[in-house]
Amino acid sequence: MNFKQKLLKAFYPLIMRLTGSPKKEGQVKENAGHAVPPIPFYSLQATLNNGDTFDFSGLKGKKVLLVNTASNCGYTAQFGELESLYEKYKDRLAVIGFPANDFKEQEKGSDAEIAEFCKVNFGVSFPLMRKSVVVRGDGQNPVYRWLTDPSKNGWNTQEPVWNFCKYLIDERGVLTHYFAMSVSPASPEVIAAVKGHSV
Repeated sequence: MNFKQKLLKAFYPLIMRLTGSPKKEGQVKENAGHAVPPIPFYSLQATLNNGDTFDFSGLKGKKVLLVNTASNCGYTAQFGELESLYEKYKDRLAVIGFPANDFKEQEKGSDAEIAEFCKVNFGVSFPLMRKSVVVRGDGQNPVYRWLTDPSKNGWNTQEPVWNFCKYLIDERGVLTHYFAMSVSPASPEVIAAVKGHSV
């Protein structure tokens, strides 16, 4: 961990206090109409950071939390919270990280460097995908195209506004929630959604 990363980790609690409450407008979005995706979530695939294909059909029966990540962000300490969430609920929850360099050049590393950073500094054991683009435009990761296009997911248009935005899929492959970066993975809102009830 370099000096900047150590500084960001130290200031993470303050950053979380300053960036707002989950109750703030737009921080949490929910599939209130119980819309079913026209294109099945389980038809998707992504590329792991080692180059292997990750087939989402293997995730049936679990909730899935998809998170766009970066190693040099004020929210980078959420890697530790995501790992804790994964360890606590991995019988019912899969966590998948999507490293991206879409916001102010905060993920410059190679796939190997990102994996090493996450493992050494936060003990990350959940899968990390190959670095890709998560915002709309040319080259957007197909998983994020599905997450942000209501003609594919059934209801949601919200793309990531920064690093560490979170999308929760239920056991049937339905997108149920969007959580902004300022909503901690350890928050009551995320825990309740993972456990299957609302706060």
